[in-house]
Parts: sequence; C-alpha cells; structure tokens
Amino acid sequence: MLVNNLGASNAPAGGFETLTDDFWQIILDVNLLAPVRLDRAFIPGMIARGGGVVVHIGSIAHLMPQTGSTLPYSTAKGALRTYSKGLARAVASSGVRVNMVSPGFIETSGAKKQIAEIQQNTGVTVEEARKQIVDMIGGIPLGRTGRPEEIAELVAFLASDRGAFAIGVDYILDGGTIPTV
Repeated sequence: MLVNNLGASNAPAGGFETLTDDFWQIILDVNLLAPVRLDRAFIPGMIARGGGVVVHIGSIAHLMPQTGSTLPYSTAKGALRTYSKGLARAVASSGVRVNMVSPGFIETSGAKKQIAEIQQNTGVTVEEARKQIVDMIGGIPLGRTGRPEEIAELVAFLASDRGAFAIGVDYILDGGTIPTV
C-alpha cells in the first residue's frame, strides 16, 4: 500500500499576481508531481504482484479554491484528483486500486501551528483563531474540526478488502463544508 500524504502551501502574502513561475513549480512539485513520481516507482511492483492500493490525500481546496496566493495549491490538488481518476482506470484491471481522500479542515500539527500563528499575530484566543480559519473556508456544519484519526480510518478502509470495489473515487471528508459535489 502507498499513501501519498504530502501536501504544502506556504504562499507568500499578496494575490495570485505576485506568484512567480518558480513558486508555482514548487507547489506543483510537492502537491502533484511527488505523488506521480512515487506512483511511478511503486505501482509497477504492485502490478507484478497482482495487486495493491494507492491512496492520494488531496484537499477540499480543489473544490472550493481560495482566491489569491493559495490558488496554486488548489490547482495542484485539482490536478491530483484528475490524475488519480485516470490512474485508477489505467491500473484497475491489473489489481491495483487507486483512490483519493480530500479532507476539509483537519486539526493536524500543521493546522495547530497555523492557529497558534493567528493567535500570536492578532492576540485572539485559540478558539477565536480556529474560528477564523473555519469561517474562511465557509464553516463546518458538523460544528467542529476534523481529527487526523478520522482520515486514517477512511484510508484503512480503502486499504482493506472491505474497500475492494472502490476504484477512482475522491472521498470528501469535511464535516459538511462543501455544500454539493
């Protein structure tokens, strides 16, 4: 099994027009081309063994891109979704299952750092900083942020025999943030 869980967006301040080609390339390398390269390295062995599972971790950002400097991240995750679907169709008959999981706001260590930065820069409480992020993405109808273990449970299902019929699906796990898909 291969889980491509790499993702990053360290966009500088300013709008999309401030982003250089070099910045775009870095974001595409991390969020799209790293999974492509890993798949190219590992899937041939899965095919040779007669099966395997690949799960790409995306983001709901590909369904609701923010304007401005995070646009490259949203774009890369959108491309990852398209790539995942095409790859799934290409290797399914060889016994390799490819799917994608697109989380919403999951309170990872990186998210906690972002919350702490907002808190430090603005003097608000942790709860208020968290709410700023939740408000920025349009809210979470469930009323709370996601937990990393909730994403891990879905990935474990997809890796198991119970997930054997799931091929080329992008699972949105966002507490209801995306109104329609």
